[in-house]
Amino acid sequence: MVQAKSLVNTVELGRAIRRKREEAGLSLRDVADETGVSASTLSRIENGTGKPDADNIARLTGWLDMPMERIMSGRQITGDEAKAVIYFPQEATPNIVEAHLRADRNLTPETATALSELFRVAYAQFSHPGAETRGARNKRK
Repeated sequence: MVQAKSLVNTVELGRAIRRKREEAGLSLRDVADETGVSASTLSRIENGTGKPDADNIARLTGWLDMPMERIMSGRQITGDEAKAVIYFPQEATPNIVEAHLRADRNLTPETATALSELFRVAYAQFSHPGAETRGARNKRK
């Protein structure tokens, strides 16, 4: 019996949930209360072992403010085809950059993840109001 490949990239979904949850200082129970998805299901998704149903996918991508297409595997891209990157304008810039890095066929998944984390750190440091002014002022000192 051949098992069909899942259409949902649970690794991508789990990574996004864990990141947002940890950045916000939320527990699994807190996220469960906000989304209506049980803490045990959230834990399985974060660990890459859960297979969420359509309702839970909709709740979680809504909570993440992430386009559902981001976690849908769709058809496999081969050769010189570019992998489409789909995002909503209201998505956080680090999430958009990460999607682009992960779609870059010249980068290994590990390298894309590392670059994404570096960008997140730099973005957090420089994206606050007045950050550019402080940076310029510090260079003059």
